Amino acid sequence: MPEGSHTTTICGPELGLAVAEASTLIGLDAHPIQVEVSSTRGPSFFQMVGLAEAAVREARVRVASALARLGVLLDEYAITVNLAPADVRKGGAALDLAIAVAILGAVGVVPAHSLEGVLLVGELSLDGSLRPVRGLLPQLEGARARGMTSAVVPGSNAAEAGLATSITVFRADSLAMLTAHLLDEHELPRVERTEFKPEFPHTGCDLADVRGQATARRALEIAAAGSHNLLMMGPPGSGKTMLARLLPTLLPPLRFEEAIDCTAIHSVAGLLPNDRGVVCERPFRAPHHSVSEAGLVGGGDVPRPGEVSLAHHGVLFLDELAEFRRSALEALRQPLEDGFVNIARARARARFPARPLLIGAVNPCACGYYGHPRLVCRCSEAARERYRGRLSGPLLDRLDIHVSVPPVEVSALVHRAKGESSAAVRERVTLARNVQVTRARRLKLHCMLNSQLSGADLERVVNLENESRRLIEAAVSRLGLSARAFSKVLRVARTIADLEGAEAVRTPHVAEAIQGRILTSGSGRPGG
Repeated sequence: MPEGSHTTTICGPELGLAVAEASTLIGLDAHPIQVEVSSTRGPSFFQMVGLAEAAVREARVRVASALARLGVLLDEYAITVNLAPADVRKGGAALDLAIAVAILGAVGVVPAHSLEGVLLVGELSLDGSLRPVRGLLPQLEGARARGMTSAVVPGSNAAEAGLATSITVFRADSLAMLTAHLLDEHELPRVERTEFKPEFPHTGCDLADVRGQATARRALEIAAAGSHNLLMMGPPGSGKTMLARLLPTLLPPLRFEEAIDCTAIHSVAGLLPNDRGVVCERPFRAPHHSVSEAGLVGGGDVPRPGEVSLAHHGVLFLDELAEFRRSALEALRQPLEDGFVNIARARARARFPARPLLIGAVNPCACGYYGHPRLVCRCSEAARERYRGRLSGPLLDRLDIHVSVPPVEVSALVHRAKGESSAAVRERVTLARNVQVTRARRLKLHCMLNSQLSGADLERVVNLENESRRLIEAAVSRLGLSARAFSKVLRVARTIADLEGAEAVRTPHVAEAIQGRILTSGSGRPGG
C-alpha cells in the first residue's frame, strides 16, 4: 500500500432501499413518479422530499397506521422517502399505496425486486384498506404508454380500471392483500374487462310532448345533426328550457372512443360513479348563471376541468345566458373555437378537451316581454340596449344558429295531437352524421362533423351555385355578417343538405341557414 494512503470503513446499521412506481396527474396527463425509500435501524424519524403537497405529506400518518396493522412499526426505523423527479409537484392521496409498499420493500418485509414494473395507485385508510382515487384511467393509460405491463388499483376502482387496454390490472382491497400477493402467498384477482353499453338519457320527456314551436324543433334537429351551437331567444314560459333539455335525446349514443374521453374527464373531476366506472350516456351540464370563470372553463391551483369540458361530446346548456358573468362568457370564446381549454398556472399547465354542443337560452330584455304579442314590455330602449350588450358580438358569432322562440298559442297547448318523437328525429340526425363521417373519410378531411370543418375543408364540401352565392352575398351586406358568421352559415347549410340527403348545397339550404342569423341583424327583437 502506498505511503500515506488509507481506507475508511463505516460501520453502522443495515441500509435498505426500495423503489415503487407511481404517477401524478396534471390535468389529464399522467406524470411518472418513482417513490424511493431508504431505511436504517436507529433513531426513529420519517422525512419526505420531492415537492410534496399537504395531502402527500399527510400520507405519513395513514401509511404508519396501515403498516402497524401488518406488525411493521415505523418507530423502529429511520425512513427517508424521495418522490422523483423532484421538480414535479405531487398532490392527492393516490401515492399512499406506493409509499407504503416501498417502505415494506426497504425494511425487508417484501422483496424489493417484486415492485419492478408495477404501477401502484391507491389511498390508504388507517386500517390498511384501500380507498378509490380520482383520475385512475388516465394514470393507467399513461403507464401503458411508458411500457409498464401491470398495475395494482383499489377494488372500488375496478370498473373504471376495466377500461384500460394492453395492461394487466390487479385489484386489491387492502394493503395486506397486496403484501400477500408480493410474497407469492395469495394472488390478487385480476380486473375484468368492463362492458360498455351506450345508453340514451333518461329525461322522462320526449320531443313529442312539445306543443307548437315548429321553428325551434327544426333548429334543434339541425343543431344535433351537425353539432352546431344554438341560441334560443324568447319570453319566459315559451319552452326554451324544456327544448334544451330534450336536445340530448336527439343525439346518437356515445361511441366507445367518446365514452373513454368522457370517463377520463369525469374521473379527474371526481364525478365518476365507482359502481359503473364508465360514462354511458352523453353528458348534459347546466350550470347556474352564478358560476365562476374557473367553474365554467376550468382552473384552480391544481387545474381541474370546468363545465365546458365536463360536457365534452355532450350538451352544455346555459340558461339565462345574459345573466352569466361577462368574464365567464368571454372565457368560452377560445374553447368554442378550438375545441380545448388551456389552463396556465404558476405551478402547472393543463389542457382539457372541450367540444360540447352549446345551447344558450336568453330573454329578449330584462323583463322578458319585448316583442310579446300580448304582454307589454316595461323596459326602456336604453335598458334593452344594456341587456343585449351583455352578450358580446364575438360570442354571438360563435353560436351557429339563432332562433326565436315565441309564446305558445293556447290552441297548441290544448291540442291532443303530438309531434314527431325524439326517436324519429334521432334517426334522421344519425343518418346525417353518418353522411358527414363517410364524406370526411372519403375526402380525408381533418374533422368529421360539419361544425368543426376548417376553412379549407369547408370549401371542398360546399360549392355554391350562382343563385346561392348572390343570396349569401346579399345577406352579408344586409346583416353585416362577419367572416366567421359567413362560414357558420355555410356549415349550417351543409348540415341542412345532409339532413335532406342532398349531395350539393342549394339555395333553399342557404336561405334556411341565413334565417338562423336574423337575431344579429341589429334589431335584437325576436324574429326581427
